[in-house]
Amino acid sequence: MNRRHFLQATALTTVALPFVGNAAERPARASGSIKVGCLSWCFHDLSPAVDPEPAIDIIGELGFDGVELIVTARRDLKDFWTDARINRLNQKLTRHKLRVSQFVIFQPVVEDLSSTKPAEQAQALDYFEAGCRIARKLEAPIINIVAPWARELKGPDYYLPRFYEIPNPKPGQKYHIDIADGFDWDRVWDAYVETAKACLARAKAHGLKFSIEQHTHCLVPDAASFLRLWDQIRDPDLGYNLDAGWTLLQREYPPVAVHKAGKHLMNLHMRDIDGLMRSFPPVGDGVMDFQAIVEALKRVGFAGFASLEQDVHPGDRDMKETCRRYLQMMREYIG
Repeated sequence: MNRRHFLQATALTTVALPFVGNAAERPARASGSIKVGCLSWCFHDLSPAVDPEPAIDIIGELGFDGVELIVTARRDLKDFWTDARINRLNQKLTRHKLRVSQFVIFQPVVEDLSSTKPAEQAQALDYFEAGCRIARKLEAPIINIVAPWARELKGPDYYLPRFYEIPNPKPGQKYHIDIADGFDWDRVWDAYVETAKACLARAKAHGLKFSIEQHTHCLVPDAASFLRLWDQIRDPDLGYNLDAGWTLLQREYPPVAVHKAGKHLMNLHMRDIDGLMRSFPPVGDGVMDFQAIVEALKRVGFAGFASLEQDVHPGDRDMKETCRRYLQMMREYIG
């Protein structure tokens, strides 16, 4: 019996009990309801070869329905995510009754998916497919990436999406991103459409769906740009991963974005945000209207995962406490 069969059997035989926060005692969620997950990197950094096993233990013991795992470096595709490690992770996931809601490829691993150079595109596609093979072994239904940004754009931050403000500008300092000579937006976009098609084809060949997440400055920065991409591909196995925090940071109201994405909404990353909409405090300390997001999800018939992705700041409360707060809140709103 593999892990999927085990979970199905467990769901059929579990008696409906009140949620008590223990994975061994909580009921299996109904297949048609919104599920509550947590990203493993709430409990680890994004350095190469980072071990998610301790995070899986914590997330399972807290009582989440699922977990997202991530490959953080190109060399890890071969050297870290070995069959032996994946088998060990699968055993741990089964013990905690956790599903891998989607497997994530960190943006720098496949950043050249936005390149207009065929050799760089081909290499990035090979990295993407290596991630698909790992996702399949983990029985994840979805492979996920944050949309890349154009290679012709360079900011002061290596991770360009994080360059969205100047907290304390020096006299005369301007907000600036370098744009390479010869930058042709139409050429970049058309090339990315074809590369996204190729990613989707490789994902489907491994029995996976493909979700794309929006971030600042990326080729897909919001729900409308994802819909533009989808209209050029038109395949139900291509879906939108809505990050609530990054959505509101760019002044798009997440419940409206949920309605925009509609049937194409495949997964959510949930964060709180401060009143100026520039940083992501612990859940419950900001102004994000999680209840309104859940209501919008219900209205569009969403039955996937809404998973916590929590930034870490000096002096924050314990991450486990933040997770408990998120779980309690979401269970209440979902009903």
